[in-house]
Amino acid sequence: MARNQAKAQNRAEPPAPARRASDRGRYGRLSRERVLASALDLVDREGLSALSMRRLGAELGVEAMALYRYAAGKDALLDGLVEALHLELEERLATDTAAVDWRAELGRIARATYDVCLAHPQVVPLLSTRMLAVPLARRPLATLRHHERVIALLEEAGLGTDRSAAVFRAFTAWVLGYVSVELQAMVDNPEEPDPAFRLGLHHMPPQELPRLRAAAPALAERGGPEGLVAGLDALLDRFNREA
Repeated sequence: MARNQAKAQNRAEPPAPARRASDRGRYGRLSRERVLASALDLVDREGLSALSMRRLGAELGVEAMALYRYAAGKDALLDGLVEALHLELEERLATDTAAVDWRAELGRIARATYDVCLAHPQVVPLLSTRMLAVPLARRPLATLRHHERVIALLEEAGLGTDRSAAVFRAFTAWVLGYVSVELQAMVDNPEEPDPAFRLGLHHMPPQELPRLRAAAPALAERGGPEGLVAGLDALLDRFNREA
């Protein structure tokens, strides 16, 4: 009879509500800005492979489940890192004086992008890979504002919608490509003082790759923002000739 009474009581009582993960960590209550800032700091220190909801929760002193209020999953965190870079880019551009000439302003945007990317090299691959994975309309708002800024600048310069789109594509490809080449892995052994061994040229067969071996030291040098802007000017000259 006692067993039957217990069963009846269990049927009568509603189930206990599921435990809700608290988002109050060691630094107080979370916010999306704090979550993204912590994710960016983690990736800056340890690379993209270190990023997970569990690891980020540990960084913030909360359960991983608490983070899902601010990012729906790992992909959303990756998009959030792209958002964080574009927010930093917005801040840099807001603190500098805008150029009067539209070409000079494009150069200013390119240099600011270069500076942000070199400050967060581990995140740079996401600028391309998330563009491949996420449709235009679903990209972070800060990213879309960056696109809008460049296209508006081109249209206000009188290029028209179609031509502005073409220049925007070329501008984006050049800046992302240039930064990716600047950040490419070149050093094979950082502890080796000899330049050839530092670059690991002894791993490359001299008979098959003589020119690449000879060019490797120059390829390992960064072109800097000067090279970025010089290439951008050459690119814009090409569009001017086609006008």
